Amino acid sequence: MAKKTIADFLFPSADFVAMSPNLNFGDATFELKPALINMVQANPFCGKPHEDANDHLQHVLQVCNTFTVKNVTADAIRLCLFSFLLLGKAKQWFYANKSEVTTWDKCANAFLKKFFPTSKTSALHGKISSFQQ
Repeated sequence: MAKKTIADFLFPSADFVAMSPNLNFGDATFELKPALINMVQANPFCGKPHEDANDHLQHVLQVCNTFTVKNVTADAIRLCLFSFLLLGKAKQWFYANKSEVTTWDKCANAFLKKFFPTSKTSALHGKISSFQQ
């Protein structure tokens, strides 16, 4: 093992660049085509207050439901494509929470918990509470 000098620590290292979660797909291997990645990147989610996290997840599901890959689950495809659909603080959140997003359900729920506005949740709770037959 090579010894590091103080100068080696003066600059950032690529060793600490955030990556997508390591997902285990068993024996399945597949390739995401560049055209598909370009298609999903046309509607990215940045985590801004005016963006609707629920609409974004609907977009993810709609795109992912348009194709199948032999021996690969729909959840695996969704998880692989999801990081391509994020920008800015949403992508930072995804990378920072990669231990929580190991399945599609966990990823979707954590995403909504983080980016679905509490004001909208409160408004929906109010509508449900005041519902009369």
